[in-house]
Amino acid sequence: MEDKRLVLAYSGGLDTTVMIKWLNEKYGYNVVTVTVDLGQKEDFKSIEERAYKAGSIKHYSIDAKEEFVNKFVARAIKANGLYEGKYPLSTALGRPLIVEKLVNIAEKENAVAIAHGCTGKGNDQVRFEVTAKALNPRLKVYAPVREWNLNREEEIKYAMAHGIEIQAKAKKYSIDQNLWGRSIEGGPLEDPWNGVGEDVFEWLVPPEKAPDKPTFLEIGFENGLPVSLDGKSVSLIELISQVNFIAGGCGVGLIDHIEDRLVGIKSREVYECPAAVTLLEAHKALEKMVLTRHELFFKELVDMEWSRLVYFGLWNEPLREDLEGFIERTQDRVEGTVRVKLYKGGVSVDGLKSPYSLYDLSLSTYGIGSKFDQKMSEGFIEIWGLQSRVGYEMLKRVKGNG
Repeated sequence: MEDKRLVLAYSGGLDTTVMIKWLNEKYGYNVVTVTVDLGQKEDFKSIEERAYKAGSIKHYSIDAKEEFVNKFVARAIKANGLYEGKYPLSTALGRPLIVEKLVNIAEKENAVAIAHGCTGKGNDQVRFEVTAKALNPRLKVYAPVREWNLNREEEIKYAMAHGIEIQAKAKKYSIDQNLWGRSIEGGPLEDPWNGVGEDVFEWLVPPEKAPDKPTFLEIGFENGLPVSLDGKSVSLIELISQVNFIAGGCGVGLIDHIEDRLVGIKSREVYECPAAVTLLEAHKALEKMVLTRHELFFKELVDMEWSRLVYFGLWNEPLREDLEGFIERTQDRVEGTVRVKLYKGGVSVDGLKSPYSLYDLSLSTYGIGSKFDQKMSEGFIEIWGLQSRVGYEMLKRVKGNG
């Protein structure tokens, strides 16, 4: 019998577990499963056992946390990565790395195809398939959920009929998580009028139940990245983990918004991103201190386009690296310390200092030490408003004559 292999991105959930048998039965593939650890805190041994029981001929568990943080999250911090000003791109950042590992295993196993468990309604199908085609266009890509059109009850019946072990209790929500954030959707959250119940929270204390006393953190930055916490040097992965815990304990990091998916659907999305919310707020504040207003204005446009590319699954688009050329150049001066205040779901900047600060107290102060000659402003105002004033007077004259 021909050993025709396919590599499946395997989460251990119902969909991808059923796929192992389904892909073999429908297309004759011997399925190799791959699970990539991006910090989702799963029992990877149990996932491996479940894969083998469902019919996987070989399973890979890959620890990619360090690579995820240093090659993907680090870039997002420098780019203030937020889609539509809200979503810190946690799931979107993880997908190209998962696909890279999937393609690597496919090439190692001489597989002719890969498969994923994404639906036809979401963004992830695009992220998986566009990235896979960029990395290895010879690999065929299967999306069984788009093909079989089964509901959950039918999937369970299929699993039981084929002796596939399933989890006894169905999950209330659809959840994806990694070190940079936790995405929660489905169930009661599909109705935008419903509030976020406490059963949604895993990383956060509900803000109203957070401590009554504020917590302060001092975050040190070098070259645009956080490198220390309260004066102690720490790796980026450890710093993110610590801030997730501390900020989450203060109720910080809940994001609840209506999001425009790439496929044209508006969806209600809920995220827990305590470290992302805290660190991006600190990073943006430090940039405001050290970059000129012209750099800040242009970087805001660059950051927004970078975030759109990542969200839309275009990690391999050359424009992303072009934009990062500018972003990296600006980060040389993003060095200093930001003190943040965490209190009942809110994060605010409480103090800033940097050797590259453009804030000059002798110019800004209204006290007797000011070096700013206020008389200069008179001529500046005349020149600044000259063309606008001439244009306004012209319009009044023309309209008056009409």
